[in-house]
Amino acid sequence: MASGFFAILDDIAALMDDVAVTAKLATKKTAGILGDDLAVNAEKATGFLSSRELPVLWAITKGSFLNKLIIVPIALLLSAFFPIAIKVVLVLGGLYLAYEGAEKIVEYFFPHPVKETVPAVEKLEDEASMEKTKVRSAITTDFILSVEIVIIALGTVLDKSLTIQIVTVSLVAILATVGVYGIVAIIVRMDDTGFKLIKRSNGKGFFASLGNLLVKALPFIIRILSVVGTIALLLVAGGIFVHNIGFLHHLFPSIPAMITEFGVGLVAGILVVGVVVLFKWLISLFRK
Repeated sequence: MASGFFAILDDIAALMDDVAVTAKLATKKTAGILGDDLAVNAEKATGFLSSRELPVLWAITKGSFLNKLIIVPIALLLSAFFPIAIKVVLVLGGLYLAYEGAEKIVEYFFPHPVKETVPAVEKLEDEASMEKTKVRSAITTDFILSVEIVIIALGTVLDKSLTIQIVTVSLVAILATVGVYGIVAIIVRMDDTGFKLIKRSNGKGFFASLGNLLVKALPFIIRILSVVGTIALLLVAGGIFVHNIGFLHHLFPSIPAMITEFGVGLVAGILVVGVVVLFKWLISLFRK
Protein backbone atom coordinates (compact mmCIF):
# COMPACT_ATOMS: atom_id res chain seq x y z
CA MET A 1 0.00 0.00 0.00
CA ALA A 2 2.75 2.40 1.05
CA SER A 3 4.87 1.49 -1.97
CA GLY A 4 1.90 2.24 -4.27
CA PHE A 5 1.42 5.63 -2.63
CA PHE A 6 5.09 6.54 -3.06
CA ALA A 7 4.99 5.34 -6.66
CA ILE A 8 2.15 7.80 -7.32
CA LEU A 9 4.21 10.56 -5.69
CA ASP A 10 7.16 9.66 -7.94
CA ASP A 11 4.90 9.84 -11.00
CA ILE A 12 3.58 13.24 -9.92
CA ALA A 13 7.11 14.52 -9.27
CA ALA A 14 8.26 13.29 -12.69
CA LEU A 15 5.25 14.94 -14.32
CA MET A 16 5.97 18.24 -12.54
CA ASP A 17 9.60 18.09 -13.68
CA ASP A 18 8.49 17.58 -17.28
CA VAL A 19 5.92 20.38 -17.00
CA ALA A 20 8.54 22.74 -15.51
CA VAL A 21 10.82 22.12 -18.50
CA THR A 22 8.09 22.43 -21.13
CA ALA A 23 6.50 25.48 -19.43
CA LYS A 24 9.89 27.24 -19.38
CA LEU A 25 10.37 26.53 -23.09
CA ALA A 26 6.81 27.59 -23.94
CA THR A 27 7.20 30.82 -21.93
CA LYS A 28 10.39 31.66 -23.84
CA LYS A 29 8.63 31.02 -27.14
CA THR A 30 5.70 33.26 -26.16
CA ALA A 31 7.83 36.03 -24.61
CA GLY A 32 7.51 38.26 -27.67
CA ILE A 33 3.75 37.96 -27.92
CA LEU A 34 3.46 38.47 -24.13
CA GLY A 35 5.37 41.74 -24.52
CA ASP A 36 2.97 42.80 -27.27
CA ASP A 37 0.03 41.68 -25.10
CA LEU A 38 1.31 43.88 -22.26
CA ALA A 39 1.75 46.93 -24.50
CA VAL A 40 -1.67 46.56 -26.13
CA ASN A 41 -3.61 45.92 -22.94
CA ALA A 42 -1.80 48.57 -20.88
CA GLU A 43 -2.82 51.12 -23.51
CA LYS A 44 -6.41 49.86 -23.54
CA ALA A 45 -6.69 49.84 -19.72
CA THR A 46 -5.73 53.52 -19.36
CA GLY A 47 -7.74 56.69 -19.93
CA PHE A 48 -10.41 56.08 -17.28
CA LEU A 49 -11.29 58.00 -14.14
CA SER A 50 -9.04 57.08 -11.22
CA SER A 51 -11.94 55.50 -9.33
CA ARG A 52 -12.78 53.31 -12.33
CA GLU A 53 -9.27 52.11 -13.27
CA LEU A 54 -9.13 49.02 -11.06
CA PRO A 55 -12.80 47.97 -11.65
CA VAL A 56 -12.24 48.27 -15.40
CA LEU A 57 -8.96 46.36 -15.20
CA TRP A 58 -10.63 43.64 -13.12
CA ALA A 59 -13.43 43.35 -15.70
CA ILE A 60 -10.83 42.94 -18.47
CA THR A 61 -8.86 40.43 -16.38
CA LYS A 62 -11.98 38.30 -15.78
CA GLY A 63 -12.69 38.44 -19.49
CA SER A 64 -9.11 37.33 -20.15
CA PHE A 65 -9.47 34.34 -17.83
CA LEU A 66 -12.74 33.42 -19.56
CA ASN A 67 -11.00 33.72 -22.94
CA LYS A 68 -8.30 31.28 -21.83
CA LEU A 69 -10.93 28.92 -20.41
CA ILE A 70 -12.60 28.82 -23.83
CA ILE A 71 -9.45 28.79 -25.97
CA VAL A 72 -7.33 26.12 -24.26
CA PRO A 73 -9.73 23.13 -24.62
CA ILE A 74 -10.78 24.19 -28.13
CA ALA A 75 -7.13 24.56 -29.22
CA LEU A 76 -6.29 21.11 -27.86
CA LEU A 77 -9.27 19.54 -29.65
CA LEU A 78 -8.58 21.32 -32.95
CA SER A 79 -4.90 20.42 -32.78
CA ALA A 80 -5.85 16.76 -32.42
CA PHE A 81 -8.74 16.51 -34.90
CA PHE A 82 -8.85 19.56 -37.21
CA PRO A 83 -5.48 21.41 -37.23
CA ILE A 84 -6.25 23.48 -40.36
CA ALA A 85 -8.95 25.34 -38.38
CA ILE A 86 -6.26 26.82 -36.12
CA LYS A 87 -4.70 28.58 -39.12
CA VAL A 88 -8.07 29.95 -40.21
CA VAL A 89 -8.81 31.27 -36.72
CA LEU A 90 -5.36 32.85 -36.48
CA VAL A 91 -5.71 34.63 -39.84
CA LEU A 92 -9.19 35.94 -38.99
CA GLY A 93 -7.84 37.14 -35.64
CA GLY A 94 -4.92 38.78 -37.45
CA LEU A 95 -7.37 40.73 -39.62
CA TYR A 96 -9.08 42.04 -36.50
CA LEU A 97 -5.77 43.07 -34.88
CA ALA A 98 -4.63 44.73 -38.12
CA TYR A 99 -7.92 46.63 -38.27
CA GLU A 100 -7.52 47.82 -34.66
CA GLY A 101 -3.98 49.06 -35.30
CA ALA A 102 -4.67 50.69 -38.67
CA GLU A 103 -7.83 52.37 -37.35
CA LYS A 104 -5.77 54.13 -34.66
CA ILE A 105 -3.37 55.45 -37.30
CA VAL A 106 -6.20 56.59 -39.59
CA GLU A 107 -7.92 58.25 -36.62
CA TYR A 108 -4.69 60.09 -35.76
CA PHE A 109 -4.37 61.59 -39.26
CA PHE A 110 -8.11 61.99 -39.89
CA PRO A 111 -9.74 62.56 -36.48
CA HIS A 112 -13.51 62.50 -36.11
CA PRO A 113 -15.16 65.88 -35.53
CA VAL A 114 -15.33 66.84 -31.83
CA LYS A 115 -18.86 66.63 -30.48
CA GLU A 116 -20.50 69.73 -29.04
CA THR A 117 -20.76 70.13 -25.27
CA VAL A 118 -23.50 67.93 -23.85
CA PRO A 119 -25.38 68.05 -20.53
CA ALA A 120 -23.75 66.37 -17.51
CA VAL A 121 -26.24 63.47 -17.44
CA GLU A 122 -25.65 62.67 -21.11
CA LYS A 123 -21.90 63.02 -20.54
CA LEU A 124 -22.02 60.45 -17.73
CA GLU A 125 -24.02 58.10 -19.95
CA ASP A 126 -21.48 58.59 -22.75
CA GLU A 127 -18.60 57.84 -20.36
CA ALA A 128 -20.32 54.68 -19.11
CA SER A 129 -21.01 53.60 -22.69
CA MET A 130 -17.40 54.38 -23.69
CA GLU A 131 -16.12 52.35 -20.73
CA LYS A 132 -18.19 49.31 -21.74
CA THR A 133 -17.03 49.69 -25.34
CA LYS A 134 -13.36 49.87 -24.34
CA VAL A 135 -13.71 46.87 -22.03
CA ARG A 136 -15.36 44.83 -24.82
CA SER A 137 -12.65 45.91 -27.26
CA ALA A 138 -9.90 45.01 -24.76
CA ILE A 139 -11.41 41.57 -24.09
CA THR A 140 -11.81 40.92 -27.84
CA THR A 141 -8.20 41.92 -28.50
CA ASP A 142 -7.09 39.79 -25.56
CA PHE A 143 -8.96 36.86 -27.09
CA ILE A 144 -7.00 37.12 -30.33
CA LEU A 145 -3.68 37.53 -28.54
CA SER A 146 -4.59 34.64 -26.22
CA VAL A 147 -5.22 32.39 -29.23
CA GLU A 148 -1.73 33.26 -30.48
CA ILE A 149 -0.16 32.59 -27.05
CA VAL A 150 -1.97 29.27 -26.61
CA ILE A 151 -1.14 28.09 -30.14
CA ILE A 152 2.56 28.93 -29.73
CA ALA A 153 2.67 27.24 -26.32
CA LEU A 154 0.89 24.19 -27.72
CA GLY A 155 3.34 24.03 -30.61
CA THR A 156 6.24 23.52 -28.18
CA VAL A 157 4.68 20.39 -26.61
CA LEU A 158 3.04 18.62 -29.56
CA ASP A 159 5.48 15.71 -29.19
CA LYS A 160 4.61 15.26 -25.49
CA SER A 161 1.82 13.31 -23.85
CA LEU A 162 -1.69 14.75 -23.71
CA THR A 163 -1.39 15.30 -19.94
CA ILE A 164 1.77 17.39 -20.32
CA GLN A 165 0.16 19.34 -23.18
CA ILE A 166 -2.90 20.20 -21.07
CA VAL A 167 -0.95 21.16 -17.94
CA THR A 168 1.72 23.16 -19.81
CA VAL A 169 -0.67 25.14 -21.99
CA SER A 170 -2.99 25.82 -19.03
CA LEU A 171 -0.07 27.00 -16.90
CA VAL A 172 1.23 29.34 -19.61
CA ALA A 173 -2.29 30.72 -20.14
CA ILE A 174 -2.72 31.47 -16.43
CA LEU A 175 0.75 33.01 -16.09
CA ALA A 176 0.09 35.16 -19.16
CA THR A 177 -3.06 36.67 -17.67
CA VAL A 178 -1.70 37.12 -14.13
CA GLY A 179 1.63 38.51 -15.34
CA VAL A 180 0.31 40.88 -17.98
CA TYR A 181 -2.57 42.34 -15.99
CA GLY A 182 -0.53 42.47 -12.78
CA ILE A 183 1.99 44.73 -14.52
CA VAL A 184 -0.81 46.75 -16.13
CA ALA A 185 -2.34 47.31 -12.67
CA ILE A 186 1.00 48.68 -11.43
CA ILE A 187 1.24 51.04 -14.41
CA VAL A 188 -2.28 52.48 -14.18
CA ARG A 189 -1.91 53.14 -10.43
CA MET A 190 1.42 54.94 -10.70
CA ASP A 191 -0.08 58.40 -10.25
CA ASP A 192 -2.13 57.42 -7.19
CA THR A 193 0.96 55.85 -5.61
CA GLY A 194 2.86 59.05 -6.37
CA PHE A 195 0.21 61.25 -4.76
CA LYS A 196 0.23 59.07 -1.63
CA LEU A 197 4.02 59.30 -1.36
CA ILE A 198 3.87 63.09 -1.68
CA LYS A 199 1.13 63.35 0.94
CA ARG A 200 2.81 61.06 3.48
CA SER A 201 6.17 62.83 3.14
CA ASN A 202 4.53 66.28 3.37
CA GLY A 203 6.00 67.21 0.01
CA LYS A 204 9.62 66.96 1.18
CA GLY A 205 12.50 64.54 0.87
CA PHE A 206 13.26 61.50 -1.28
CA PHE A 207 9.75 60.01 -1.22
CA ALA A 208 8.20 63.31 -2.29
CA SER A 209 10.62 63.48 -5.23
CA LEU A 210 9.82 59.86 -6.10
CA GLY A 211 6.10 60.62 -5.91
CA ASN A 212 6.46 63.62 -8.23
CA LEU A 213 8.45 61.48 -10.64
CA LEU A 214 5.72 58.80 -10.73
CA VAL A 215 2.98 61.40 -11.26
CA LYS A 216 4.85 63.21 -14.04
CA ALA A 217 6.03 60.00 -15.71
CA LEU A 218 2.58 58.41 -16.11
CA PRO A 219 1.34 60.63 -19.00
CA PHE A 220 4.56 59.95 -20.93
CA ILE A 221 4.30 56.21 -20.26
CA ILE A 222 0.68 56.20 -21.47
CA ARG A 223 1.66 58.02 -24.67
CA ILE A 224 4.53 55.60 -25.25
CA LEU A 225 2.24 52.62 -24.58
CA SER A 226 -0.31 54.02 -27.02
CA VAL A 227 2.31 54.10 -29.78
CA VAL A 228 3.91 50.80 -28.78
CA GLY A 229 0.49 49.16 -28.47
CA THR A 230 -0.48 50.24 -31.99
CA ILE A 231 2.83 48.98 -33.41
CA ALA A 232 2.40 45.73 -31.46
CA LEU A 233 -1.07 45.16 -32.94
CA LEU A 234 0.29 45.52 -36.47
CA LEU A 235 3.39 43.42 -35.74
CA VAL A 236 1.35 40.57 -34.27
CA ALA A 237 -1.13 40.72 -37.15
CA GLY A 238 1.66 40.83 -39.74
CA GLY A 239 3.44 37.96 -37.99
CA ILE A 240 0.28 35.86 -38.13
CA PHE A 241 -0.11 36.52 -41.87
CA VAL A 242 3.56 35.95 -42.72
CA HIS A 243 3.79 32.68 -40.76
CA ASN A 244 0.47 31.25 -41.90
CA ILE A 245 0.12 32.42 -45.52
CA GLY A 246 2.69 30.69 -47.71
CA PHE A 247 3.47 33.32 -50.37
CA LEU A 248 3.87 36.10 -47.77
CA HIS A 249 6.50 34.09 -45.90
CA HIS A 250 8.95 34.38 -48.82
CA LEU A 251 7.74 37.71 -50.24
CA PHE A 252 10.64 39.97 -49.12
CA PRO A 253 13.51 37.69 -48.06
CA SER A 254 16.12 40.49 -47.97
CA ILE A 255 14.09 42.75 -45.66
CA PRO A 256 14.24 42.20 -41.85
CA ALA A 257 11.32 40.10 -40.64
CA MET A 258 10.04 42.74 -38.21
CA ILE A 259 9.76 45.38 -40.95
CA THR A 260 8.05 42.92 -43.28
CA GLU A 261 5.55 41.89 -40.60
CA PHE A 262 4.78 45.50 -39.70
CA GLY A 263 4.30 46.43 -43.36
CA VAL A 264 2.07 43.44 -44.06
CA GLY A 265 0.02 44.16 -40.93
CA LEU A 266 -0.36 47.84 -41.85
CA VAL A 267 -1.42 47.15 -45.45
CA ALA A 268 -3.90 44.48 -44.33
CA GLY A 269 -5.25 46.80 -41.63
CA ILE A 270 -5.77 49.70 -44.06
CA LEU A 271 -7.57 47.38 -46.47
CA VAL A 272 -9.87 46.14 -43.69
CA VAL A 273 -10.52 49.72 -42.52
CA GLY A 274 -11.43 50.60 -46.12
CA VAL A 275 -13.83 47.66 -46.34
CA VAL A 276 -15.46 48.61 -43.03
CA VAL A 277 -15.84 52.28 -44.06
CA LEU A 278 -17.33 51.22 -47.42
CA PHE A 279 -19.72 48.82 -45.66
CA LYS A 280 -20.87 51.56 -43.24
CA TRP A 281 -21.34 53.96 -46.15
CA LEU A 282 -23.46 51.44 -48.06
CA ILE A 283 -25.61 50.81 -44.96
CA SER A 284 -26.16 54.58 -44.55
CA LEU A 285 -27.29 54.79 -48.19
CA PHE A 286 -29.84 52.00 -47.74
CA ARG A 287 -31.21 53.66 -44.59
CA LYS A 288 -31.94 56.93 -46.41
